[in-house]
Amino acid sequence: MAKSILVLGAGRSSSALISYLIGHSKKHDLVITVGDVSLEAAQERVGTQATAIHFDIMDMNRSRLAIQSADVVISMIPASLHPQVARICLSLNKHLLTASYVSEEMKSFHEEAVARGLLFLNECGLDPGIDHMSAMQLIDGIKEKGGELLSFESFTGGLIAPETDPDNPWRYKFTWNPRNVVMAGQGTAKFLQQGQFKFISYQQLFKRITPVTVPDYGEYEGYANRDSLKYREAYGLQHIQTMLRGTLRNKGYCSAWNILVQLGCTDDSYLMEGVESMSHRDFINSFLDFDRHQSVEEKMITQFNLRKDGPEFQRLSWSGFFSKEKIGLEKGTPAQVLEHILNKKWKLNPDDKDFVVMWHRFVFNQEGKEKEIQASLVAKGDDSTNTAMAKTVGLPLAIAAKLLLENKIKTRGVVIPTTKDFYEPILDELKGLGIELNERDI
Repeated sequence: MAKSILVLGAGRSSSALISYLIGHSKKHDLVITVGDVSLEAAQERVGTQATAIHFDIMDMNRSRLAIQSADVVISMIPASLHPQVARICLSLNKHLLTASYVSEEMKSFHEEAVARGLLFLNECGLDPGIDHMSAMQLIDGIKEKGGELLSFESFTGGLIAPETDPDNPWRYKFTWNPRNVVMAGQGTAKFLQQGQFKFISYQQLFKRITPVTVPDYGEYEGYANRDSLKYREAYGLQHIQTMLRGTLRNKGYCSAWNILVQLGCTDDSYLMEGVESMSHRDFINSFLDFDRHQSVEEKMITQFNLRKDGPEFQRLSWSGFFSKEKIGLEKGTPAQVLEHILNKKWKLNPDDKDFVVMWHRFVFNQEGKEKEIQASLVAKGDDSTNTAMAKTVGLPLAIAAKLLLENKIKTRGVVIPTTKDFYEPILDELKGLGIELNERDI
């Protein structure tokens, strides 16, 4: 009997997910439906190989009808809307899979999901997702050999391939939701370092970076992610001395981004006045000190002690922040205006290739000796549609949905993929698709 999968969201991270499901639909007797607030976007993703529908979670009656016809729902819509999807799935007894972090509201559905025999799988994308699964595979392997984990560090970044946009000094473009990039890091980062709890405020986050070297790919820098502490229990590492999860960027990115943070350009809490008549230059100037004698460039250099030929100023200038070009928005918060300006340079061109880099470091005691394992994963996109980000976010979800419908996943409730029933088959299939973690003893 055919099984039905409903994919909610046809955005930039959904391409590989939808292609995989369509590609496996005949062999596994799957009926695939893709819903999006833009019917045109959904139709573009599926062509004639699956059904496209208009889906708006705010339209409760139509949302229930769409979800009612599915066996499994995969939600790729904004994370803040997942609880609304989850409530419908609970009421209709439907499984739910997402790539997003588990919110407190999502956690509250656990007992009812268990009671109804439903899987609400979250954090099954790239980061979070493949990072969890690849880390747990190594952690379980170390423990099985009698090792005791002392330190675990993990960094992941969505970047651009070396040959893409060679003049781009940031070495970065938007390979996933641009808003999430602009808002990244807001809040307090929490982690554990050599037995000491560490807390980094947003205003300090991009100053506190960790150097990371990935064999064969060079040097990067990482900044701490959200709350690393909660993963001690999830990973079974309650007594570990160092626990740090973070985001990876190319060298030099963080010092330039920090200037935008310090200015207030990433603030999303208020609407700016006069945006409709502003130029890029006006936008930046609105955050700088008033000085009738200094230019915008001179004020920026003075306020942040920059060199005009230095890397930070070069990145800001290349981005067009000192240009007299009109922003092109009627209104917006600082964060929205910043995103709009950056998107003019950071939007992927059709032939651009993105680049995903993941790096883990494990330090552990085994038979009285301290040992270290470093592991890395690198994936490159094919073009601006078939991106490495879309593959690494979407394929784990697609594989999990297929395994669930094959009755190969028995776990129920609100969970993340940190146990063998998830990570072994998903990582094994990803390896066959060219997405593999390479490890080495140090």
